[in-house]
Amino acid sequence: MEIHNLFQPFDIRFVKVNECPVKAHKNTFIELIYIMEGEGTYHINQSEFKYSPENLFLVMPMDTHYTEVLTTTSFMFIRFNNIYLNAQRANERYSNLGDWAHKLEYIFQNSNHLQGCILRNVHDKPLVRALMDAIVQEHVNQQTLHKELVQQLMNTLITVVARNISLHIPEKSNLSQSLSLEIIHYIHQNIYNPDKLKAENIASHFNISLNYISEYFKKHTNENLQQYIINYKLLLVEIRLKHSDMRLNEIAAELNFTDDSHLTKTFKKYKGVSPSEFRRGVLALAS
Repeated sequence: MEIHNLFQPFDIRFVKVNECPVKAHKNTFIELIYIMEGEGTYHINQSEFKYSPENLFLVMPMDTHYTEVLTTTSFMFIRFNNIYLNAQRANERYSNLGDWAHKLEYIFQNSNHLQGCILRNVHDKPLVRALMDAIVQEHVNQQTLHKELVQQLMNTLITVVARNISLHIPEKSNLSQSLSLEIIHYIHQNIYNPDKLKAENIASHFNISLNYISEYFKKHTNENLQQYIINYKLLLVEIRLKHSDMRLNEIAAELNFTDDSHLTKTFKKYKGVSPSEFRRGVLALAS
């Protein structure tokens, strides 16, 4: 099977076709596919979804995907990689971009919940259409500062994608399930703040007895609270090893391991291989 690579931070393509332009393939980058017009079927891994105008699909690295075109279709492909994402890091005091690597982790974490078109918020559909039209216009006309404007439009689009993915999480059926999901979201949001992840602080935040918080979490998630935190941290480590060129000491500092030795020891304990071995394996598969 073909594996497509991206040799620049981002790429935008607009095609109008009567049949699928490529066969089943995998990417080493993230891809957003927007349907400007036309109908057909989109295949992602083992699932297939009917598509129509204003549908937006998210394809993660190493997903298998292709389309079956029923009527003439105009596709908008927006592709970006870790170089682009790392470039969007904004630590300035008044920046409204935030840390893109952190924001997009919600996408990585919940991509398995995706079912077809990711636009679940009906109010976002006209917004996304306007963004896509603007990107096409700037990309085609290439007026002064068009690259900078396209980048801002892409960042807005990524934010809309992140918001809509949150709506793919199954609805809460009762108070207990709701609270356990809220605890999980709290962990995700505060994974870079170890003090807030202490059992006593989680218990205090949700007004649950310290002696009961771990039992409660395990009862509703079938997983130990501290083990869940460790597993989530290691998932974030995997994401960085797969999709960035961050050094081990940088990953360790960001995720509050004592040092890269502590990170390596923990990773190997739970994953069976060292971070370096894991990264080499990922690179070998992509080559």
